[in-house]
Amino acid sequence: QVQLVESGGGLVQPGGSLRLSCTASGFTFTFSTYAMSWYRQAPGKERELVAAITTAGGSTNYADSVKGRFTISRDNAKNTVYLQMNSLKPEDTAVYYCSAQRAVWTSRYWGQGTQVTVSS
Repeated sequence: QVQLVESGGGLVQPGGSLRLSCTASGFTFTFSTYAMSWYRQAPGKERELVAAITTAGGSTNYADSVKGRFTISRDNAKNTVYLQMNSLKPEDTAVYYCSAQRAVWTSRYWGQGTQVTVSS
């Protein structure tokens, strides 16, 4: 079955950096045909889109709150998508989820999430 496994979360001080990874397996179609994205959900808040990347990585988009600080990338040979997070702020604290979708009319797949805590 489809599995998205996130890693790289943890506790970091404000201003610090983390790199999240998400490795996919079990897709019916090749990984490169899936658009990938990162979402996050803070306590008491709705899940929100953080960053997304197209199949070949030619186009990305970001939430306004993370523009200039976060970078999404993918390595299709490794079935992996990354989220480089720099200049982290306490308001970035959340559970971060990896997501995959092949087309808007198909199922969206989710990972189990990884906790990111930004605190001094």
